Amino acid sequence: MQAKAETYGQLVDSGVVAVLRGADPDTLIEITDALLEGGVTGIELTADNPDVAEMLEALTGSFGDEIVIGTGTVLDAETARMTMLAGAEFIVSPSLHEDVIEICNRYGTLVAPGVMTPTEAISGYEMGADLVKVFPASSLGPGHLKSIKGPYSQIPLMPTGGVDIDNAADYIEAGAECVGAGSALVDYDAAERGDFEAITEQAREFTSVIEAARES
Repeated sequence: MQAKAETYGQLVDSGVVAVLRGADPDTLIEITDALLEGGVTGIELTADNPDVAEMLEALTGSFGDEIVIGTGTVLDAETARMTMLAGAEFIVSPSLHEDVIEICNRYGTLVAPGVMTPTEAISGYEMGADLVKVFPASSLGPGHLKSIKGPYSQIPLMPTGGVDIDNAADYIEAGAECVGAGSALVDYDAAERGDFEAITEQAREFTSVIEAARES
């Protein structure tokens, strides 16, 4: 397992973490390949998928170091450890769970708990979070993230939930290190049709928007 700093660097370089919720194991490799082709190298499989362990192993075996693979929707230490053993290089939660942060730090795995308020953000960071997921980002928007970043410039933030092509740049300009995106990035209907090029194009748009925002 690679060092936390390397994992963090890959997520930031990717700019956007693709949140694959309910992904079909039959199209997982093709979807990931399409995302990679479009410049997205951060892949998050949600732990509420009963096949998550097998899917993590499949991605690790197929892509190796080309991508950085993590698990989302992790609510307890047991799930975190199980997916780490299956190959997860980072762990993401929708909420703040001290036991998840603790076990990730114990085994040297990057952890990103979900927070909404400034108090939760600093609490998660003090518990040992490496990256703080602002969720659901769409509820309060980029201005909220900017407000958290004001007094807490040291806390790296990853807004997730409602992030799309139209607002991704706003979150980056507000201080986000990277963003998480699900259905706005991955079109499962296109995948069912075998149109993986549509996913690649969407990934290219996301990465281009984020790159431009970082340069502005």
